[in-house]
Amino acid sequence: MKKIRNILPSDRPREKIARNGAESLSDRELVAAIIGSGMKGKDVFEVAGEVVRILEPVQELQFSALAGIRGMGTAKASQVLASFELARRYIPKPEKRVKISHPGDVLPLVKFLEGKRQEHFVVVTLNGANEVIETRIVTVGLLNHSLVHPREVFADAITDRAAAVICVHNHPSGTLEPSSQDLAITRQLVEAGDLLGIRVLDHLIVTGDGFVSLKERGQI
Repeated sequence: MKKIRNILPSDRPREKIARNGAESLSDRELVAAIIGSGMKGKDVFEVAGEVVRILEPVQELQFSALAGIRGMGTAKASQVLASFELARRYIPKPEKRVKISHPGDVLPLVKFLEGKRQEHFVVVTLNGANEVIETRIVTVGLLNHSLVHPREVFADAITDRAAAVICVHNHPSGTLEPSSQDLAITRQLVEAGDLLGIRVLDHLIVTGDGFVSLKERGQI
């Protein structure tokens, strides 16, 4: 269990909102920012995690369901419901964003890679809810060789205030097997992302015959 005051200031939800905007936080972090504290034996993130688990399945958030969570009570349940109601009243309903729940969800975003004879390196930026912000081509290489540097991958992600990225590149040769260079750049990007606070969720290799997820292969 970790109290808010024991968390590095840069990792505290409210400080992250001030620095990067609310869209950069995960659902659990947003709830933690609203309720502010947990209780003895149960920290704010544990309480927030239980709140998040009851959000999606219900059409209408109930006060009794929130107040019934140990560590919430009437005051915090009221804070969460008030936040939802204010959002409903004043924030225009945004155009629905694509949410990435599985590596295959990325494929429609990179259909333009089909038939390309050069290697293209693409970066998909995501918010804290794993919703797509932008899809961009970062580099275009030679026949089977595309060099990419972390600064090129993360420059736009920082501008987007992204919480995470998914990298994608095609293999014009048709092979789905990652090269040693693919694995090396993936490790480099993961390390750079850790320093920047932007997670590399996956790196996909795509061909006309399918795709490979380095995350699913345990190489991220």
